[in-house]
Amino acid sequence: MLRQTLYSTTRMGLYDVLKHKWTDPATNNMPLGRKIVAGLIAGAVGAAVGNPADVAMVRMQADGRLPVAQRRNYKSVVDALGQMSKQEGVASLWRGSGLTVNRAMIVTASQLATYDQAKEMILEKGLMNDGIGTHVKASFAAGFVASVASNPIDVIKTRVMNMKAEPGVEPPYKGALDCAKKTVRAEGPMALYKGFIPTISRQGPFTVVLFVTLEQVRKLLKDF
Repeated sequence: MLRQTLYSTTRMGLYDVLKHKWTDPATNNMPLGRKIVAGLIAGAVGAAVGNPADVAMVRMQADGRLPVAQRRNYKSVVDALGQMSKQEGVASLWRGSGLTVNRAMIVTASQLATYDQAKEMILEKGLMNDGIGTHVKASFAAGFVASVASNPIDVIKTRVMNMKAEPGVEPPYKGALDCAKKTVRAEGPMALYKGFIPTISRQGPFTVVLFVTLEQVRKLLKDF
């Protein structure tokens, strides 16, 4: 919840600000290229803000699968952030931030740009009215595209964030690129799409709820 609060609020709000500034007044539409750039910028800023909560989330989710002697036993997200800061330094809160930022840029650009573009196409061709049905269809498309684009980065990000760095011992991966190379070399290219079904099963409904809710809130605020 903390990650979503920090990450999603920042990226959605910033994208909306850029969208209003870059929309062509004559057509009331924003070109696809500008949508992608707005998504890249919004995703990068949102990821930077939410990275500490993201690292804590990954570690807390993986802790139960570790041997008892290696478990960190965080009591809460606040305890996780505190222990990481004390034991590994404040910089550890942004471990894997390069991957997180890259993932967020790709997800936000593909998700928001696809949604806006799909919605515009549906409305321009007169296939449906601007209602919940259009929002659901456009958001399904956005969720699928975002899942395909982000899954390889998710696999690498999780492995890098979850690796245990010990003093005097060389870490399993030197960075994101090294992790990608070792993963493909050891397990094949399709290893980057491990967990794709759970990803799209999560991303699809999440994206639908996100955009349908957003559209309804916009409508209420406009009417208000």
